[in-house]
Amino acid sequence: MYEFAVSADSKAELYRDLHAALDALTDGEHDAIANMANAAALIAQYLPDLNWSGFYRMVAGELVVGPFLGKPACIRIAVGDGVCGAAAKTLETQLVEDVHAFPGHIACDAASRSELVVPIVHEGRLIGVLDLDSPSAARFDAQDAAGCEALMALLAPRIAG
Repeated sequence: MYEFAVSADSKAELYRDLHAALDALTDGEHDAIANMANAAALIAQYLPDLNWSGFYRMVAGELVVGPFLGKPACIRIAVGDGVCGAAAKTLETQLVEDVHAFPGHIACDAASRSELVVPIVHEGRLIGVLDLDSPSAARFDAQDAAGCEALMALLAPRIAG
């Protein structure tokens, strides 16, 4: 149904094209779950070397698993626990080269070696986090963090409810 021209020539082009594709997918759609589901699928399709791509939603003061692609995941994560909880607590992107070296890492998939978690904030309120896992150590870099932050800035008002 949807086909996007996403370039892999450079990370800058990849994230520019992903931004345009996510904009097209979510423009005019107000259902948060639908928008998160399409965002998770888009990211999983075009970002290489991922074994989990998805969302944790802030519900009643804790992170609750939302739409994702990958193995079954931890359902609830307390703010401050693990990489996702750290992102929720600090409201800062967490770029973890080796999850086994991260204090308090929650291992939902033992194959994960690196992780990128981006908090999703709208009008000063934490809505949730984008969580990306890779089976490769040091898979994510500053360009990935910046690219995913831009994607979540676009998505935030479309999932804020």
